[in-house]
Amino acid sequence: MGETSRTLKMYEYDREKAVEYAHTWAYKRNPVFLDFENFGGDCTNFASQVIFAGSGVMNYTPIYGWYYIDANNRAPAWTGVDYLYNFLVNNRGSGPFAEKTGIRNIKPGDILQLSFNGGNHYNHSPVIIQTGYPPDIDNILVATHTDDQDNYPLSGYQWKEIRFIHIIGVRKS
Repeated sequence: MGETSRTLKMYEYDREKAVEYAHTWAYKRNPVFLDFENFGGDCTNFASQVIFAGSGVMNYTPIYGWYYIDANNRAPAWTGVDYLYNFLVNNRGSGPFAEKTGIRNIKPGDILQLSFNGGNHYNHSPVIIQTGYPPDIDNILVATHTDDQDNYPLSGYQWKEIRFIHIIGVRKS
């Protein structure tokens, strides 16, 4: 696409819209997007939909972008756990951008990723929909697909590794 952050304006990520979308679609599927439940899981597809609801813009850069046109025309970052992470923390072009952070810096609308087996291989991308103050493992609630949940306590999962992804903002022209 050739876009650089100098030609784009930064906007706030709409956390309220993101969380509202998560609540609306946690137990059902938006027909605009393919359900990837039978293709390795739908959690990152759902997380991407939530982020899109809060950002309003995709990044159509071939291969390394973050977009969904249809089931056969989408970026790996739209549905792949590690690809989504890499896109968000490295994005310098259009769309949402984020940073890996500690638990104390997360907010509703952010994403966390869980590794059930360890070895720095992450398997699941729940959306944070509520946190206590200060946020900690016992007061974070998430929404997710694959094992469809809404208002589910993070402490209900068993994982070996966890990473928190704080969405800083959105770049658009």
